[in-house]
Amino acid sequence: MRPDLERELEALLDKQAIHELIAAYCNAADRHDFDKMRALYHDDAIDEHGRFAKGPAREFLDKLPQIQAPMAILHHNVTTVNLKLDGHYAEGEVYLIAMHQVRDGDALYDVLIGGRYFDKYEKRDGVWKFSHRSIVADWAYPASPSKVDLQHPFLAGAYIGAPGPADPSYGFFRLLRRGVR
Repeated sequence: MRPDLERELEALLDKQAIHELIAAYCNAADRHDFDKMRALYHDDAIDEHGRFAKGPAREFLDKLPQIQAPMAILHHNVTTVNLKLDGHYAEGEVYLIAMHQVRDGDALYDVLIGGRYFDKYEKRDGVWKFSHRSIVADWAYPASPSKVDLQHPFLAGAYIGAPGPADPSYGFFRLLRRGVR
């Protein structure tokens, strides 16, 4: 057996835990699951989310219900994930494409954003969480009025996603639950 196999396996497990943290963030954001979202950050974490927040993550998380209230659709898609580990500290550059459909009075508009998260993670008490998350926008594609068509024939018979506890995933899954990481 290779002498550094144990260290390599531990690094692989740490990277997997960080990937699961990133995926849990997307799920919590898209489902407006504020309890789950809060569990993903260390208490002293920083979040920089453009005009919405720049400072303690707890302040951003407290405002998140109001920020997301007009969002009829949120759909975060993670693509490339670059991670580097250094013991119980890690950094990540996470590419994403995020679809937002926003209510503005009686109208809806879309904003498709391509960007990255600049992340810092820390493993405390055996659990990886965000210690600093910054959003970086690389491009945006707006559409007003909204181009989303949930009545399109291709979608006939399909489950239709929804923010909050009305999402069909909560009735479908037994293991993936709301408010649980």
